[in-house]
Amino acid sequence: MKLSQIKEVLTRVEAVNFELPNGTFVPEYFHVTEIGLITKNFIDCGGTVRKENVVNFQLWDANDYEHRLKPQKLIHIIELSEKVLGIEDHEIEVEYQDTTIGKYDLDFNGKNFILLNKQTACLAQDNCGIPAEKQKVRLSDKNSEPCCAPDGNCC
Repeated sequence: MKLSQIKEVLTRVEAVNFELPNGTFVPEYFHVTEIGLITKNFIDCGGTVRKENVVNFQLWDANDYEHRLKPQKLIHIIELSEKVLGIEDHEIEVEYQDTTIGKYDLDFNGKNFILLNKQTACLAQDNCGIPAEKQKVRLSDKNSEPCCAPDGNCC
């Protein structure tokens, strides 16, 4: 989800709720303690230099159980970060403390914001020797003969 998308969603919802990948929710008294721009400069295993920008939201909950972040307040925080930090319309990455600090992609299901587990991947598969995934074939589709018959060709 991009920054422009969350701002548009926030104009339509009455509450800001974040659902974790396991179906539980970030406590409703959470705070957005940071919004920032993270720039990652790196080289992949194939030798290609890359640059990635994401907008980072950090969620945190404390013991102030009456706190509720309203959609309009979050829009204000986002707009302030855009103005002060010069943040552009990048993808959002959410940090949330569970057993460790987790990083999540963000989606919206029509009611709640959904935190999606991020996945690692090789960006240079053609350069670093990862074999192409073999296509699975059922032997019964290859042969009309019964498998392992004395004159069959599958044994």
